Amino acid sequence: MSKNLEEKFISFCNSKNLEINQNQIETIKLLQDFHNKNFYSSIFHLFKKENYKKGFYLHGGVGVGKTMILDFFYDLISAKKLRLHFNEFMLNFHDFVHENKNKEDENIINLFVKDLKSKALLIYFDEFQVTNIVDAMILGKLFDKIFSENIKIIVTSNIQISDLDYRKSKENQNDRYFSPLNQESNFKMNKFFRIISKDRKKTTQSLDIKGREFLIKEFYEGVVRFTFDELCDKNLGAEDYLEIAKVSKFIVIDKIPKFDDINSNQQHRFITLVDIVYDKKIPIAVTAEKNLDELTSSKSLKEPFNRTISRLYELTSSKFNL
Repeated sequence: MSKNLEEKFISFCNSKNLEINQNQIETIKLLQDFHNKNFYSSIFHLFKKENYKKGFYLHGGVGVGKTMILDFFYDLISAKKLRLHFNEFMLNFHDFVHENKNKEDENIINLFVKDLKSKALLIYFDEFQVTNIVDAMILGKLFDKIFSENIKIIVTSNIQISDLDYRKSKENQNDRYFSPLNQESNFKMNKFFRIISKDRKKTTQSLDIKGREFLIKEFYEGVVRFTFDELCDKNLGAEDYLEIAKVSKFIVIDKIPKFDDINSNQQHRFITLVDIVYDKKIPIAVTAEKNLDELTSSKSLKEPFNRTISRLYELTSSKFNL
């Protein structure tokens, strides 16, 4: 590509009988700078000490020409390149994880990006939008590795980049998820529990589950509190959790551990519990060993646990209230 991208764009628009506006010209100038700093020879960069951006994010409303401009730019790039819908990209990643599930977890992103680099030095995402909280958590690490491998990214989106994680950072402020397991988290949870159980009479609730007795020792007129072990380190299952859900308006779960192959049985019960609580729309508060985006999983339950993490974000957010 020659350095005069603006002239090429004006010529392109004239040939297509397209109206040109100043905003588009300013965008083209920014793309020219992006190209100059990323697609000239490596010798050029040896003498260039300033930091330069490896991604170009173009946002705006429908019909303003975002896709037309980046299509034009993309077509002129001679380097190896891929044009993908974001959902297609994430499906490719999840498929790759599944196919390589027997390999070490921490290497999966490295392996995926290495494979990606063999196919492209530029990736173009059209209509980029993150609506899945699990994908949002993965993206940070994934993009860090992509950029460290010197793969460039260009993006169109209807959403400002600062609003992409809206669901995680605003709508779903998980202000009822306390970690790590320490004195401060325990203090916050106890303070919170005093507020939601205030003026509620404490009793012991007995449940008869097919002839088996299950006791809820901390029962405050539908506000209940358990430790993780009370719910998931015993021989309980879906029928037990369904009966607990019938009498619960709000559930507190203390001391959720990190998960691995050693406690996969407890993790399986926890996944079932969260699915039922989510289905019944019961808000929860928890204390946990790790932040939500740091919770580990056993290898065999990694995929269903992604759904659990997503649901925990919602269940501990303002979306679900008593």
